Amino acid sequence: MTSLAGRVALVTGASRGIGRAVALQLAREGAHVVALARGQGPLEFLYDEIVGFGGEATIVPLDIAEFDNLDRLGACIHERWKRLDILVGNAGLLGPLAPLPHVEPQQWARIMDVNVTANWRLVRSMDMLLRASDAGRCVFVTSGAAHRIKAYWGPYAVSKAALNALARTYAAETVNTSNVKVMLANPGPLRTAMRAAAMPGEDPLTLRTPEDFAPKIAALCRPDWAETGKLYDFPTDRVIDFET
Repeated sequence: MTSLAGRVALVTGASRGIGRAVALQLAREGAHVVALARGQGPLEFLYDEIVGFGGEATIVPLDIAEFDNLDRLGACIHERWKRLDILVGNAGLLGPLAPLPHVEPQQWARIMDVNVTANWRLVRSMDMLLRASDAGRCVFVTSGAAHRIKAYWGPYAVSKAALNALARTYAAETVNTSNVKVMLANPGPLRTAMRAAAMPGEDPLTLRTPEDFAPKIAALCRPDWAETGKLYDFPTDRVIDFET
């Protein structure tokens, strides 16, 4: 498949799980993938795999909560390509599963930094690059926890609800002024390390994999994708309008 040939795609949390699967999928479809994650070693393995099948990648070993470095990354992308065609905001933390009064302030701050503020800083840094594309596409990975509120999931649920509002706001701000489309994507339960940490008694073999989900994300990234400000729900395989 070469439906993304020549596109430049930034994927966060690209060293494992959903991010890794998405990075590989976009590269297989022809995109040059800028893969961002904290782990140098896993990123190098990803790079080798992409180059091994003839794809193109640039790895960025970076903690996404180092916000000034996200601005520098935007400047580097501008210098090299003058645009960004695809942004997949996947990096996220589960955080503590505990009653709200038991959550430490530093734990709360870290969850909000990674799951929310980092994505705002990416929007801030990449906005003009996305607008410079003929078909800028943003996909932010969210969770059903954002609206199916359960006890002890407070930091994660609050951060994903805030991410939803962030993405929908950016969609509203770009809908009439650019070629940028902004989508949220809910993977549902997948066979990932985060899911295993949240549900340690669950049989992972009963779950679908990030590789099952990745082609759906790729579809949201293609130039012919026309929806914006909506949610793609993988468990039901449908696009959902938010209540207005």
